[in-house]
Amino acid sequence: MALSQAGSLEPEEPSPRSRQRMQESTPTGTAELQLSPEPAERRGGAARQLRVLLTPLAVAGRRLPQKRLLGAYGGGGAEGRAPAGKRLCLEPPPALPSPRKPAPASPPAAAAPPAENGLGGVWDADSDGSDAGDAALDGHPQLSAYERKRLKNITENAKFFASLKLHESAARLHQIATKRQAHVTKRPKPKKAEDEIVRRRSMRLQRVEPSGIPMLEMPAQPGAEEYPQVPDGPLPMVPDQMENSKLAEDLLATWMRISEMKANDTKKHTHDLKRYQDSLNSMVLSEDNIKKVVKYRVCSMAIHPSESIIFVAAGDKSGQIGLWNVNCKSEEGAHVFIPHNYPVSCMHFSPFNPAHLLSLSSDSLRCGDVTRAVFDEICRSEESLSSFDFLEDNASTAIVGHWDGDVAVVDRRTPGTSSELSADIGFKRTRTVHVHPVKKQYFVAAGSVDVCIYDVRYLKSSGNKPVSSLKGHTKSVASAYFSPVTGNRVVTVCGDDKLRVYDTTCLSSPVVVLSAVRHNNNTGRWLTRFRAIWDPKQEDCFVVGSMARPRQIEVFQDTGKLLHSFYNLDCLGSVCSVNVVHPSKNILVGGNSSGRLHVFKE
Repeated sequence: MALSQAGSLEPEEPSPRSRQRMQESTPTGTAELQLSPEPAERRGGAARQLRVLLTPLAVAGRRLPQKRLLGAYGGGGAEGRAPAGKRLCLEPPPALPSPRKPAPASPPAAAAPPAENGLGGVWDADSDGSDAGDAALDGHPQLSAYERKRLKNITENAKFFASLKLHESAARLHQIATKRQAHVTKRPKPKKAEDEIVRRRSMRLQRVEPSGIPMLEMPAQPGAEEYPQVPDGPLPMVPDQMENSKLAEDLLATWMRISEMKANDTKKHTHDLKRYQDSLNSMVLSEDNIKKVVKYRVCSMAIHPSESIIFVAAGDKSGQIGLWNVNCKSEEGAHVFIPHNYPVSCMHFSPFNPAHLLSLSSDSLRCGDVTRAVFDEICRSEESLSSFDFLEDNASTAIVGHWDGDVAVVDRRTPGTSSELSADIGFKRTRTVHVHPVKKQYFVAAGSVDVCIYDVRYLKSSGNKPVSSLKGHTKSVASAYFSPVTGNRVVTVCGDDKLRVYDTTCLSSPVVVLSAVRHNNNTGRWLTRFRAIWDPKQEDCFVVGSMARPRQIEVFQDTGKLLHSFYNLDCLGSVCSVNVVHPSKNILVGGNSSGRLHVFKE
């Protein structure tokens, strides 16, 4: 090496032995090593710079990757780029600049500008940031080496992302999305093309005979909710338009015939309990004694007192009344009439004249007189009616309950359709009313949580006081009925899942509970609520529907003892909410929510 005039060591021509060593150690390319000697204070002289240029020979058939680093004094090459290889620059600290003479006019290392990367920044992969020239070039001499390098990286990254123009693209996409969302409108339904292919329809739907002759146009039948409204006043006793009028006339003729026959005047009494249980066991259900009588859910039933023919009437929630001659085994044994617009909640054959069937809906009380084949209108009210019962044996007067809590007295002999008296008994709702079998002036009313006994002789428009109250109910009461012979018992069905029997022997004294039976009364909205009714032939036994499985109808004693369960695994598969018992024969009829009646008999 030779010392240049600037005070630095210039590389001399390497000897053959040195060149051979460099070829063995470096496979290809050029590596330039620039070393700064020790500071002047330790060396005793001016700071000098040593540059060593290593140029190994290329290996035949193999090209190795090259690495290029530029320091603050980067140079080399006519275009300002460093030659292939690696340059390491170790400069003295900025505080101790080495005094040297002015550099030559155009040294190769100083003439070349710093190498730039593809983004326009300076490529300095191996710089340790200790070069004082970096601070001068960056214009941030107060920053540390790490901060200068970090600032340089940030600048290069910003230039790279600016070249991608991501912000402009994002803003443009956001503007397009906002514009589309602002103009979103409901797409109109496409209009049917005139040349649309006609959907194939059968000849039956086109009302065309197989021969090609069009069928006569038939009037459309109204649906269940499209039945025409029943007008006010008397209605002819004609069957539904879907029924066979000739067969319906035969049914009405049967009703008239059995009503003219006088039933055996047997005095009501209580049989021996063992004998009564034997009679219950003899009653069975067969497939021949099951029939769909009305179209919808059964809300009420009544059985004719005839002992020769089993004749049953059922009212459903749409206002239909179905009449069924159980002894007629043909399919035409039952026919439907429509005298009401709303659910038929209560029905009774007149005890004085069984040719009269009284039925009550929420808007009217009607009497079906088979002798005149007409449904007369007895009472009409703007307030919803709930139930009724006869105040006299000749069935000329009746007590009628309203859903809003009032009760009314109706006299069938009075012209017009208005009631004789409307009384507020203090109930929020009156579900059932029932007259005492012996003392006809008393009736029991069941309401929301109230069950009270009133004297009809002292009823007035307001301020009525009950004769006695039946306490203990915590939820709404579905029904309350006197026992059929003496009236010394009252059975109630409550929503708190209890069947209660009260002792009403003395009405003036407080009424006490004789028994309370745990019973599932949660029928839900799709079933008619249970009503416990007394067996007319047995003073101390009552019948009620059940939610138990297998489906059954239960008979209880007034002590709370379960005496019998009517069931048939093959024929009875539904809940019979409404039940009725024949007054003199061992016959029980149960109605379900689909309009089907089940007859248990000997």
